Amino acid sequence: MRSVLTIFWNSREHRVRALWRLSGQLVLLVVLILPLQIGVGLLTVILYVAREGIGSGQLADPQQGALGPQLLQQFLVESPVLLALSSLGSLAAIYASVWLAGRFLDRRPFTEFGLHLSQDWWIDFGFGLFLGGLLMVVVFLVELMAGWITVGGILVTRHPDRSFLGAILWSLLIFVTVGFYEELFSRGYQLQNMAEGMNGRSLGPRGALVAATLLSSAVFGLLHVFNPHASFASTFNIFLVGAILLATGRLLTGELAIPIGVHITWNFFQGNVFGFPVSGGDFRSATFISIEQGGPDL
Repeated sequence: MRSVLTIFWNSREHRVRALWRLSGQLVLLVVLILPLQIGVGLLTVILYVAREGIGSGQLADPQQGALGPQLLQQFLVESPVLLALSSLGSLAAIYASVWLAGRFLDRRPFTEFGLHLSQDWWIDFGFGLFLGGLLMVVVFLVELMAGWITVGGILVTRHPDRSFLGAILWSLLIFVTVGFYEELFSRGYQLQNMAEGMNGRSLGPRGALVAATLLSSAVFGLLHVFNPHASFASTFNIFLVGAILLATGRLLTGELAIPIGVHITWNFFQGNVFGFPVSGGDFRSATFISIEQGGPDL
């Protein structure tokens, strides 16, 4: 394993240009992701109109509410194929933006953002998968023993006409893509460039790592502020998850293997194994265990 301090590019020029690199990658991301997500949005509208049999009169009359944003969002969430397309579009846009920024702004290979896919990398990735699942098992067992949840069934699908295995595989694909692109963006490109930018006389390498971890985790939390049912508490908790749980693997190894693995199974076990909401949303097209939640509001 590499020392975490090897994620730095120690030249002064690289430190000074960190803000421009971060800004450039964001611009590239917006340029790449907008057409992809607009395409998914148009496809969602087309499929929704076709399914509901909405006529031109309803579309022209805003009072009808035929294409309200909540209805479209619900339709998107209930369609694993559309969700998968949206996730794959985000994955392609983020990976392309980081590759382009790394190639033309950072002047370093793509692998330097925590993706040295060696044998050790895959071993750490497996450990991350195990850890994310284990942590959610602990959460489930604590709530179960406290009497805060009731198990209602096993191998449950929201739509009985759909295959359980198919729904689970679509959900797994979605969470795999989310784990890869969110970690590359937050713990990969952002954390590394923020740390390099703050690595100066006042902070030094270790202080810059701490500051960059906190700052990139704050951005990570704010990116979830528009999730369903988001609150200050949920946003702060996501900040803590980013700063403590997800960033630790990156800081200890210099790689993204552990945080990507944790991110994938944390979400998958949360939503599709134990039936909890994920990031405030209901993505439970199929669950191994169906539950009803209770307990204190806190």
